[in-house]
Amino acid sequence: MGREIHFGEEELILILKGLTACFALKRKITMPYSMIRNVSVDYFQAPQWMLRMPGTSISPLNIYEGSFKYTNEWYFLSYEGIQPLIIMELDGHEKYKYVIFQIDNPTDIAAKIRRHLNSLN
Repeated sequence: MGREIHFGEEELILILKGLTACFALKRKITMPYSMIRNVSVDYFQAPQWMLRMPGTSISPLNIYEGSFKYTNEWYFLSYEGIQPLIIMELDGHEKYKYVIFQIDNPTDIAAKIRRHLNSLN
């Protein structure tokens, strides 16, 4: 899988590698901890009328990589297939309201992110 999480001192960074980065047209998303409002693990189905701006989507295969806009909110999507994903809601980020991505052991990773956020408060 072409994604990993890096815990910085002041921000969480989603790093994209290989073909994932090529399809998303982006190598990393930086999210200051102060802007992370919610972290959950759930299934996500991209709305049919979501605009790709820029990125890659192959709807029949449920592949989404890159920036998307829906109802005046920006999403960063990075996943292939129907499976539990990490869904992060941001407040005040320079671009994204939601960052939704696939990663191994999403429940464990989400718990680690929550623990990290709680340790900062």
